[in-house]
Amino acid sequence: MRKVVVTGAECSGKSTLCEDLAEHYGVLWVPEMARQYLDGLERSYDEGDLLKIAELQLRTEDERAAESPAGVQLLVCDTDLITIRIWGEEKYGRSDPWVVQQTKSRPYDLWILCRPDIPWVYDPQRENPHDRDRLFVVYKKMLKKLKKPYVIIEGGREERLRHAVAAIDRLVPIE
Repeated sequence: MRKVVVTGAECSGKSTLCEDLAEHYGVLWVPEMARQYLDGLERSYDEGDLLKIAELQLRTEDERAAESPAGVQLLVCDTDLITIRIWGEEKYGRSDPWVVQQTKSRPYDLWILCRPDIPWVYDPQRENPHDRDRLFVVYKKMLKKLKKPYVIIEGGREERLRHAVAAIDRLVPIE
């Protein structure tokens, strides 16, 4: 099974693009589990929660891959542990060693990095309304550092979908 990660700063269109890609290809997608985890938390999150979110993200990804019907060869992931690694480094100055190792070794076929060129929308879980461009550069540098194959997607919803489909079809041939 081919795995494609949609990543980037908060409020950059990741979840919408994942939904659109899943619909286009008729496949399952893995939501960003941080949102679900934090929605159920009755306190402010702390550094220890990041490891729990990372484990939940990977467990959900593995479950969705196993749930995919026979013959389905694509799974779309709304973020991966690179997001949690960056999140830890940005908020706490470090990231859990297991998370760091997973960002190096867990296999994916393509990362789609969303440029934050769409309007920011308030959400109580969002923390960086004025820092998205800097964080976009952080994501780009991390993908380069880890030597991950990635493409940058920008523009309106239809343009993002069109370019993402072209990148997936070109770089991750679905048989």
